[in-house]
Order: sequence, then structure tokens, then C-alpha cells
Amino acid sequence: VDKFVKVLKKAKADVINIERWGLRKLAYPIQKKSTGFYNLIEFSAAPETIGTLETEFRRDESVMRFLTTALDKFAVEYNARRRKGEFNKNKKTTTKKEEEVAL
Repeated sequence: VDKFVKVLKKAKADVINIERWGLRKLAYPIQKKSTGFYNLIEFSAAPETIGTLETEFRRDESVMRFLTTALDKFAVEYNARRRKGEFNKNKKTTTKKEEEVAL
């Protein structure tokens, strides 16, 4: 991951967020492997930088698959809220007894 972040920094891209999801089971075997490390890099860069980054992904033998997507304004807003932890708050669930007491 650090190698690809360096490529982005060299191209003067703004790295917004890096998440290391760790070892996970793949949906289907890739190159006879059933698990892989997942990483998410959110960045803002010029369109020319994407080609350079994807070339580096293809050259690195440790990368089995990669996906590069463009985010719309709603996805950018959602990711900002997710980074702040708005979706991780514990929601209090009421049981039937608590509902009966409240009535």
C-alpha cells in the first residue's frame, strides 16, 4: 500500500483516507487463492494519475485484483460522515418490556 501511496504523492494527488481491511475470504478463487488482504485508498487526483496508478497495480505481482472508481458528490459526503464515525454509534434497541413500561 505504501508503494501506491508514494505513486499518488509523486503525482501530487491528495490522499484522503487509507483503510486496511485485513485478511478476508474472496468471493471466488483467484489464482488458486481463497483469501486476500483488502485495502481501500480514497484519494483526489488528476485523471492522468489514474492510468499511472493502474499501471503500477498491474506490474505488482502481489496485487490479485484492483478496482478504481470515481465517487459522485453523495458518495464523497457519505464517506466523510463514515470517517467521522456517524454510522458506528450504538443504537439503543428497546425490548418489549421497555415498550410496555413506556405505555
